Amino acid sequence: MELRRENVQPHLSECAAESARVAAGVGQDRLGEPSGCGDWDVRTLVNHWVLYGSHGLEHRALRKALPDELTARDFTTDPEWAAAFATQLDRAVAAWAEPAAWEGEIDLGFAQQAAPEVAALLLLELALHGWDVAHATGQDFKVSDAAGAVILDVVTANAEMYRQYEGFGAAVELPDGASDFTRALALSGRDPR
Repeated sequence: MELRRENVQPHLSECAAESARVAAGVGQDRLGEPSGCGDWDVRTLVNHWVLYGSHGLEHRALRKALPDELTARDFTTDPEWAAAFATQLDRAVAAWAEPAAWEGEIDLGFAQQAAPEVAALLLLELALHGWDVAHATGQDFKVSDAAGAVILDVVTANAEMYRQYEGFGAAVELPDGASDFTRALALSGRDPR
């Protein structure tokens, strides 16, 4: 699938809304629990998700580097972190609503990559880590079939690279008939069963 604004942007909006819903369901008492993502607790996972899934999402659209102040912040020390995350997600989605955000390449610091490809990788940040947070806190992360298909395509295209950098684990076997999103989770090393 060729990644274009038309087939990525709607799913950024969808996964941002679902991320905000899941975040609102994370109790402060759950933050110290294991996340299922290596040795990260839920707090570490949430901080990564907030940083890259909302601030990173906006900063990439605007072609700005993340400031050190953000990368060092523990967002969860604010009892209203989920509401702040939702507000930041709205800003990030609005930044990607601008046609110019989808043009040219984005400097990732170590390489240049086409804007739609970067947006698709940020979609993975929202959806996969959104599922991780939901799974760790007894919730579901739901996506439409159309979003699931795009997420599966992006995971498939990038799985080996992510495994090289230990961002994904070994693929998990699934029975036939699993949804595209479930297959994307399994291919990324997550066990949706």
